[in-house]
Amino acid sequence: MPPDQPFFDAHFHVLDPRFPMQRNLHYLPAPFTVAGYVHTAGQLLGVARFHASGGVVVSGSFQGTDQEYLLSTLEELGPRYVGVTMLPPDVPDSDLKRLDAAGVRGLRLNLVRRVHTGDLSEHLDLVRRARSLVGWHAELYVRSVDLPPLRDLLPSPEMIVFDHLGLTTAGLPTLLALAAEGARVKATGFSRGDLVVESALLAVHKANPGSLMAGTDLPGTRAPRAVTAADMELLRRLFSPDDLARVTYRNAVELYRPSVR
Repeated sequence: MPPDQPFFDAHFHVLDPRFPMQRNLHYLPAPFTVAGYVHTAGQLLGVARFHASGGVVVSGSFQGTDQEYLLSTLEELGPRYVGVTMLPPDVPDSDLKRLDAAGVRGLRLNLVRRVHTGDLSEHLDLVRRARSLVGWHAELYVRSVDLPPLRDLLPSPEMIVFDHLGLTTAGLPTLLALAAEGARVKATGFSRGDLVVESALLAVHKANPGSLMAGTDLPGTRAPRAVTAADMELLRRLFSPDDLARVTYRNAVELYRPSVR
């Protein structure tokens, strides 16, 4: 049996009850601590013969723009882990620099949960400011079918990551075109959309071998089902060893630049 391969978890949440959370669309998740994540991810990845080698803590809609939970989480997890957060458009440059030094690497725009809607242009201005100042990218939680009218507003594709394979079959051609131009796509949340997951994974990888980044999406808040070992094993079945290393480790590490590689 081949040795376990490193897995840089490109998308997961920590829900620490020591810090405030807010209901979003009447939903408030159960706690999921750093210890819970480390235990659950270790078991899940171990079954598929991966070992955890860092990852990306992503702020959810229920965490608003609070940074204290994220700073605490990153300190507890250590330098192999980075963060993606949500911030108000008027955040000062000094805060961006402080968060970057703590390991934050991107801004999340959540269009599915109605977190960023009418003020989207202001948030995109913040994306460009953060890119110029600290080199961050934007992570869009958006249905790919809704992308065409947004394309002229969005920054260049190499500055964008799309969550959960873009969620929709109808928008897959737009997603593939953006991936071919340099956008990244997270291979996460396989039960969240209406995609034929296997076909979508192969199509994104064909469009750009540097695009796909796998993650657990733990604990699977609001997903129809949580991630399973079978989801991780699907990646092993679909990709050659070298391509699998890109999808589960190298693509994400090159983008997120954890302090320890």
